Amino acid sequence: HPWQLDLVADTLAPAFADGRLVRLGTTPFDTWPTAAIRTVYEPRADLFLKFSLDVRITNDIRRLWRHDLLRLRRTDSAAGRAFAAMRAPAATGASAGTGASAATGMSAAWLADRGHRTASFAYEELAVVVRDGLRDHLLPGAVPLLAAGLAEGFDGSPLAAAADPAAWWEAYLAQVVPPALTAFDTHGIVLEAHLQNTLVAVDASGTPVQALFRDAEGVKLLADVPRAAGWERLVYCLIVNHLMEIAGALAERHRGYDPWPAVRRALARHDLPEIPALLGSPTLPGKTNLLLRWTGADGADARYLPLRNPLADR
Repeated sequence: HPWQLDLVADTLAPAFADGRLVRLGTTPFDTWPTAAIRTVYEPRADLFLKFSLDVRITNDIRRLWRHDLLRLRRTDSAAGRAFAAMRAPAATGASAGTGASAATGMSAAWLADRGHRTASFAYEELAVVVRDGLRDHLLPGAVPLLAAGLAEGFDGSPLAAAADPAAWWEAYLAQVVPPALTAFDTHGIVLEAHLQNTLVAVDASGTPVQALFRDAEGVKLLADVPRAAGWERLVYCLIVNHLMEIAGALAERHRGYDPWPAVRRALARHDLPEIPALLGSPTLPGKTNLLLRWTGADGADARYLPLRNPLADR
């Protein structure tokens, strides 16, 4: 990342002087910045490239840390297997069952982190992760939109243009919620399903038809963390950071529409043991990034304070 090169220029000066690093100049093609700031998209190769960037954003210095890079293959492989299973044809007949474990045949996709490259003498400073692009994962004719963009709003947004906000929201929830819950309950994967890591693809009418998830760095495995801690993280990422924001944007642009009964129904369709308590709890976990910053916590740490649960009074 050009910012990163400027930030660590003094550190890298000896490597340029002795030839370990060579300036190759400017690429003959353009890359496009994304919402993640340090991640760019290269359309010719259809790849995302995620760089270290020694800038503090919210609570963390945004550097590709060695310990995260070394676990990347494990978490990415686990997520990839989970999504492959979810995309398999759904079971039929009496053995199909109900709930999250039977929710196969989904169109959801995982954008795999293929690996990383770096230099041994500046492992974290020069690291770059190579991530799948979109073309091999999108449904034919679907247009991918960043969920954060839908929350912020833009000209031509299908969220604002929806003639029937209730039908649009039901379609959105049907794409986003089942993969996240199935990954958790059936496959032991805690997706970082927040706005910046979720893309929602729409068809020609603007209706959501597919969800795409990314960022193996943010994935947690229930093999490594207690189920309760994994559930708390998923609730924060999926509901507080994601669905709350989209629901708020929908209610703002379609006055009089209450999006939360549909969220209750979408969650209640899954037989996870945590769902009844979630629907009845007066609060949700709100992550306190500013508090983590003040206390000098590790960037991967999380601390939550109670936030009013809009699901409880619907």
